Amino acid sequence: MDARLNLMASPVAAKALKHIIAAHTVLAESTLPAATRELVMLRASQINGCAGCIDMHTKEAAHAGETSVRLNLVAAWREATVFTDAERAALELTEQGTRIADAAGGVTDEVWANAAKHYDEDQLAALVCVIAVINAFNRGNVITQQPAGDYQPGQHG
Repeated sequence: MDARLNLMASPVAAKALKHIIAAHTVLAESTLPAATRELVMLRASQINGCAGCIDMHTKEAAHAGETSVRLNLVAAWREATVFTDAERAALELTEQGTRIADAAGGVTDEVWANAAKHYDEDQLAALVCVIAVINAFNRGNVITQQPAGDYQPGQHG
């Protein structure tokens, strides 16, 4: 499979993506746990059908020590017993934040309140931004049909 477009070869797209990548880097420095960030990015990527990001975040999480059991159960997290209450709250926020068009009201007050029980204000801000940034990456990759499977952990810095 070949991508429709090499976004990084386009001066306009490369310049725009540079800012999204910089935002991603800032979020990696936040106090939001790294495991939570990876689970959130993986779940949003699954929902959006972004093979490139599923490949990347599965491999990055495994490289950081995440178990294959947890990675394999992200898609069915509601029925899985391997996630903490905080991770479950983050995954629910991710799903509602990713499926905005499917939920007429966006993220419900109940889901927000549950996330706020587990994360402080800075972590909530980071969580919201992680969800927004991964959705931006997903959309660019899905639109241009970026292929997956060859990603190596640490490949993008």
